[in-house]
Amino acid sequence: MSPLVSIIIPCYNQGEYLNETLKSVYLQTYENWECVIVNDGSTDNTEEIAKSWEAKDSRFKYYLKKNSGVSSTRNFAISKAVGKYLQFLDSDDLLEIRKIELSINEINKASGEKPEIIITNFKMISSDSKQILPAFCELNEKSFTFDNFLFNLFSIQLQCGFFDIKLFEDIRFPENLSAQEDWIVWIKIFKSSPKYIFIDLPLAFYRINPSGRMNTIGADDNQIKVLDSLKEIVTYEEYHKYSVGLVTRYYNSSKLFKTKFNSIKRSNAYQTGLMTKKALKKIYMLKLGKKFFKYLLKFKA
Repeated sequence: MSPLVSIIIPCYNQGEYLNETLKSVYLQTYENWECVIVNDGSTDNTEEIAKSWEAKDSRFKYYLKKNSGVSSTRNFAISKAVGKYLQFLDSDDLLEIRKIELSINEINKASGEKPEIIITNFKMISSDSKQILPAFCELNEKSFTFDNFLFNLFSIQLQCGFFDIKLFEDIRFPENLSAQEDWIVWIKIFKSSPKYIFIDLPLAFYRINPSGRMNTIGADDNQIKVLDSLKEIVTYEEYHKYSVGLVTRYYNSSKLFKTKFNSIKRSNAYQTGLMTKKALKKIYMLKLGKKFFKYLLKFKA
């Protein structure tokens, strides 16, 4: 049994890594796949690279669309996918060459009701691909529950998952979010307690990319926006519990910041600096002193 697998790759200005990403698809030991590459209005050489792979192998299918964000791009790609299963992959990340084969094998081995998701472990990869590093979180068989995703803010990279496309008949990525959109999708999926299998092997690689989306917009930018998306998924009690937890985290964070700031203000270094500033101001040397310290900091750097 060799069902078609649709590999979804949204692209935006990651041409530097795209060749390596597409090569990790091309080298998959499982051969019955299509790779849906969607260019979200990139201004670099993404199109040139994608078209070169499309010319090399007809299993690569390239689409160009106006820039509208990663959620819209993934949703567009899903609408073009014709496979029985979905494998998501960001344009700077990698798949281990057995990722699809081992996922299909687990589905075929399962007796009775087939699993809807195969989840594998992952590792980090350096921006230059020279170092393989430990994952940023520990995964085990019991990690994947609705409560863990929602209340512990647990999330993993989408490429760790391998999904029955039927899960996405009624699920799409929230297009009002520029971050945490994948977390919302994990919550939507596990709300219905799907059957899954966990493979404790690092079959996906998440790149530590200084120019990546999470390093430029940050995960916290969408903490308030995400509340609107959650309203459509969870019950009132779950929403209330999550909201209280969110407010508590922000309160504790603010309290910790104030405590640290007050500790700094009481330190000898801070008090000495404050006295120096007052003394310089009194003898009309403050501006000169500021220029001197700026020069000193530049020299030190």
